[in-house]
Amino acid sequence: MKPHFHLVPRNAEYPYLCRQHTLPNLGTVWHYHPELELHYIIRGEGVRFVGDNISSFAAGELLLLGENLTHMWRCTRKYFLGNPDVTAEAIVVQFLPDFMGKDFMLKRESAAVHALFERAKYGFVVHGKTKKQVVDLMRKSVSVEGLDRLILIMNMVHILANSDELTQIATGWTTHHVNREEAGRINEVYHYILARYREEITLPEIASVAHLSVTSFCRYFKMMTKKTFKDFLIEVRISHAKRMLIEDQHYTTEAICFECGFSNRSNFFRHFRNIVGCTPVEYKRQYALETYCRKM
Repeated sequence: MKPHFHLVPRNAEYPYLCRQHTLPNLGTVWHYHPELELHYIIRGEGVRFVGDNISSFAAGELLLLGENLTHMWRCTRKYFLGNPDVTAEAIVVQFLPDFMGKDFMLKRESAAVHALFERAKYGFVVHGKTKKQVVDLMRKSVSVEGLDRLILIMNMVHILANSDELTQIATGWTTHHVNREEAGRINEVYHYILARYREEITLPEIASVAHLSVTSFCRYFKMMTKKTFKDFLIEVRISHAKRMLIEDQHYTTEAICFECGFSNRSNFFRHFRNIVGCTPVEYKRQYALETYCRKM
């Protein structure tokens, strides 16, 4: 009952990979890999899953993901309609924990790097000056090779290891040995939820997608996600609501409530406050204020 193991397509001679890609969307498979990953969104928005965390994402976000940390980006509907003018774009830098040499991590000078890699197993959102410095290096890394690329990645790691502009994403997560059949099962469940979160999804309905009884499904889903199905669905809906509050100015709060699958305003407001810590209106104001301050 595991996420899908992803084999990073890097040259076997090098324990790292840098690439910038433009795709119809950012994929739909919940996966993990032994490489750490720096992931910068140039274009795209939707909901991301990192470990046990569900949040919205948008252009300009930089994440650091540790080794074997499960993750997935799910773009919004417009990225799946086949419109060639609507694409997602990202820069990805992936590297094994020992990419600087197996002996390097044993040296006293690498203590901060070792600590960073351990903490990165929960994932980080990178902010502020640190983000700008790392993104600049990531952009350069895709156009160079060999020693030049290695030095750039080492600089990225050095900057991150000495930064306090990192916000932890997951509260706790571990991955295990892969099982292809179960990887396919949980991904089918995720795809079903993400395609129909606006509708009412009953337990018998979602259990049938996983080909399990309701009792077995509830136990299975809680083990996989550390959440009940109901809580998971609510978090997906709230993540979409947060994105709509920011991006879709013509929608009223009440319209967003129903667009995201809630049947009444009181439930929407209660769940929003429980998960986000404020009301939808307060969240929108806070975002507008933060955006204004960043431009000053």
